[in-house]
Amino acid sequence: MTKWAAGDIIDQQGRTFVVTGANSGLGAEATKALVRAGANVILACRNVEKGRAVAEPLGERAEVRRLDLADLASIREFSESIDSIDVLVNNAGVMAVPLRRTVDGFEMQIGTNHLGHFALTALLLGKVRDRVVTMSSIMHRIGTIDLDDLNWKHRRYRRWSAYGQSKLANLLFTFELQRRLAASGSKVKALASHPGYAATNLQSNTGTIQGRILSLANPVIAQSARMGALPMLYAATVPDAIGGSYLGPSWMFQTRGYPKVVGSKRKAHDETVARQLWSLSEQLTGVNYNFGG
Repeated sequence: MTKWAAGDIIDQQGRTFVVTGANSGLGAEATKALVRAGANVILACRNVEKGRAVAEPLGERAEVRRLDLADLASIREFSESIDSIDVLVNNAGVMAVPLRRTVDGFEMQIGTNHLGHFALTALLLGKVRDRVVTMSSIMHRIGTIDLDDLNWKHRRYRRWSAYGQSKLANLLFTFELQRRLAASGSKVKALASHPGYAATNLQSNTGTIQGRILSLANPVIAQSARMGALPMLYAATVPDAIGGSYLGPSWMFQTRGYPKVVGSKRKAHDETVARQLWSLSEQLTGVNYNFGG
């Protein structure tokens, strides 16, 4: 896995990927790499115009469809438009935004980053042939799952704690999804990745002075979005990548570098919390998983 890069992606001709949030940053870079490798990519974007700006130079194998992960109706509509895919890449996300709520009343970060992708994966799972890859973050380490107040209705809202909770939820979801897939006898795999500290538009959209500082510091201390996309691309394309793996950068405490399998906090592997979060997520979204059998 040493110095694995986008040029090492094996031929993806005949394979179809859905990449959420593909209109910018990591999603855009992943989309470009996948199309160069021969894949067909559906760019699932809230901002369709920005998605088209990414897709048009890539030709007919890149297609834009609207998806707003902060709206369960949009998720259902998008899912109904999909026939079958090889890989679902749950990449889209928001980071450390002021308190806002989704169309369905969820706190925006847990609603978009976790609940939106949870619902999308449930609705598409029967159409996925190979694997589901979900983007987490180093910041899962500061997260705590509050099952009694997942949507910050009673606690004082703290935007970074909310972000950490959503990224921890991404890992709990991935590991639990892999356990359930394996138990059902499915050949579909679930993996997670994180980009380290990569320069994307997330830092500039926090609405805070910290966000402005991070945005200014990006050219100096952050790795490129192209490098940040590598763990996700590895998880999505390497044939022998193991289900339940977590991929991240290999250098400087996972902040930068080429992809490798990395560790996560013990709380990301709490199976009791994972089951409880799964049940709560089904209840909140009204979407239930079907593993066949």
